[in-house]
Amino acid sequence: MKDLKMIGVIPSRYGSTRFPAKPLSDICGKPMVWYVYQQAKKAARLSEVYVATDDQRIVDVCNQYGMNVIMTSDKHKTPNDRVHEVSTKIDADIYVCINGDEPLIDPAVIERSLPEEKDENDLEYFYSNVITTISNPVEVVDPTNIKAVANAQGDAMWASRSPIPYPKGNMEFEYKKIVGVAAFSKKALQFYVDTPRSQVEFTEELDLYRFLENGKKVKLKEIECHTLSVDTPKDLERVRVVMAELLK
Repeated sequence: MKDLKMIGVIPSRYGSTRFPAKPLSDICGKPMVWYVYQQAKKAARLSEVYVATDDQRIVDVCNQYGMNVIMTSDKHKTPNDRVHEVSTKIDADIYVCINGDEPLIDPAVIERSLPEEKDENDLEYFYSNVITTISNPVEVVDPTNIKAVANAQGDAMWASRSPIPYPKGNMEFEYKKIVGVAAFSKKALQFYVDTPRSQVEFTEELDLYRFLENGKKVKLKEIECHTLSVDTPKDLERVRVVMAELLK
């Protein structure tokens, strides 16, 4: 497989209604986005990492800490829209969308999203999500966890906030959830912004259906990992405790 230029993009929106200024939340003396950026920089196959934001306050903090930052539109509806704008400004083969609310993200998860030799024929419209096994039954019914099922080739068949498949005939099914990392080729990002939202996407609020309902592959790359995202102030307190232990 040819050498590919692959960059990481951390979409960071200031004006969340549920948790305003979340990217700048203090964790042991540094903003959360700083931790995400440092973890992303450890992914060896990424040539560079950028924070993509819509707010000057985040730009200022990124500059203060020496992080690459790109100002983007405040009109974007999804993180993928923001990553697409980055793709119009920074040339690369693969763009990895890295959730800005996982300050403890394992660099191996980011690496797992990237193309492998077996993906060589799919690089033009490459789009992948990372999945991991759900170990806690509570997570299966939690709608914030997106459950996904792959076919024998590792491509997505379905994804849902509901438990899928329904365990009618087998209670031992090993459920998988999508982790907050997705990799796109430039053409896949362009397809995303050029294509209207699908009916299932609108219903589930899952943008991978924009690809599935239009006959595009979505690769599911599996890895065993533990995730701890910051969705609420209570989550932030939990991450602060974990980070304080790690920094001892």
